[in-house]
Amino acid sequence: MAPTDTEADAPPSLVDWSTAERVAGWALARQALPAGYAPEALQREFDELTAQAEELVAAETGLRPPTGPARARVIDRQGWVGANVASIQRLLGPTLAKVEHRPPPPALAALPAWLPRSMSGASRQVGGAQLGLVLGWMASRVLGQYDILLTDEAVDDQDLVYYVGPNVVALESRYGFDTRQFRLWLAIHEVTHRCQFTAVPWLRDHFVALVDQGLEPLATDPSRMGDALKRAVEELRAGHSPIGESGMLGLVATPEQLEALQRIQALMSLLEGHGDVTMDRAGAAAVPGAARFSQVLRERRQQVRGPAKLLQRVLGLEAKMRQYAEGEDFVNAVEAAGGRDLLDRVWRGPEWLPSLAEIRDPGEWISRVRAQPAIAG
Repeated sequence: MAPTDTEADAPPSLVDWSTAERVAGWALARQALPAGYAPEALQREFDELTAQAEELVAAETGLRPPTGPARARVIDRQGWVGANVASIQRLLGPTLAKVEHRPPPPALAALPAWLPRSMSGASRQVGGAQLGLVLGWMASRVLGQYDILLTDEAVDDQDLVYYVGPNVVALESRYGFDTRQFRLWLAIHEVTHRCQFTAVPWLRDHFVALVDQGLEPLATDPSRMGDALKRAVEELRAGHSPIGESGMLGLVATPEQLEALQRIQALMSLLEGHGDVTMDRAGAAAVPGAARFSQVLRERRQQVRGPAKLLQRVLGLEAKMRQYAEGEDFVNAVEAAGGRDLLDRVWRGPEWLPSLAEIRDPGEWISRVRAQPAIAG
């Protein structure tokens, strides 16, 4: 069957995004909303608490965005999936375009014109289904998020601090949290991330460039993922774990790209650790229950078992769990050595950021930056 005119004119894609959203919706369908969930009231409260959090974060960190006040948006789990599908498309767009426009392998070039397109369609469906399952699982756990990726389109749906309302209310109910305290505490963490990416003018572009570099193996040679899977099977048969801290991407990365992935890990450790430290300090007076909230969330991050644990390893999310602790240790060690003035040097430029080795041994970073000439700002 030949493709229709609509199919022929449609832009290619490695992932069927609508399938991803549908599969995630199916995965979430059996999760009921928590009792007493009132999204309109929750939106009004988070509007107020997000503004309060922004003032607390600015006072604690000195980071004050020049782009105007933070905007809160309470969404449900499916809404979080939709927001992240859009964000992933923006983030991976340049890389996917390189892959999608590569000429077909010689063996496929000789086949009828409709066959590669049909096979590609099946592959997009599979890719969409896999992404949907991952997003469905994550949507059941995420509490809040700041979307760092901006484009010139749909600006009203960007630069938002998201709160996944059903997950917030369910966690509060499970642990008997004081709801207003917990929501302010959560808002402080997410607003800190917005301050990091909007008050530090070079940070967003630097992060996106690192992601592009880390994903370059898939753009230059998509078949490398298949080769990596074969190596993974061989490692498993030999009784070894094939998945490292960088997840599946680590299996296909060249040394240069692996370095980029490690730089991403180091940056995220810094940002998450800085967010956690700020969350605890900025809300110390307004959030007396902060210590308990922090303990519960740390335990929650470590409670994943069974297939979900394997999923974390494949995606490299286990490394993300460690990012919080390692980043927090780094921030505390640097401030113990030189206060906030020393820590603030990380915001001066990419060359001032800690490497992954320096995150794990803050003394290395402290020695390196103290040896650099002092600069204004």
